[in-house]
Amino acid sequence: MLKLSRTLGMTARQIGAMKDCVEELADSVEELRRSIAEMSRLRRTSDFGLVMNDIETWVSAALTDETTCSDGFAGKAMNSKVKNAVRGQILTVAHLTSNALALINRFAALNG
Repeated sequence: MLKLSRTLGMTARQIGAMKDCVEELADSVEELRRSIAEMSRLRRTSDFGLVMNDIETWVSAALTDETTCSDGFAGKAMNSKVKNAVRGQILTVAHLTSNALALINRFAALNG
């Protein structure tokens, strides 16, 4: 983050948005970890629906955090280099998370 801020000559507002984004992504990673932990419960639970609901909730929350991160770089006040660099990376992560959520939803529908 520090390297990017120096390279792109970020303003205080942009650095603040970057810090907020890093926090959102940390939350997203934690939520994805929780969803993985829940997946390990699937084989030994009698309540498949409840566990799948928990998994769907964690992955959906991760996707929301990624979107919130990207939204922090919206607006005309943001340097377009910063906006494009960050939003491009977040978009890739969000697509992967969205794909994971679609697979989880399909798995739940087929097995629930």
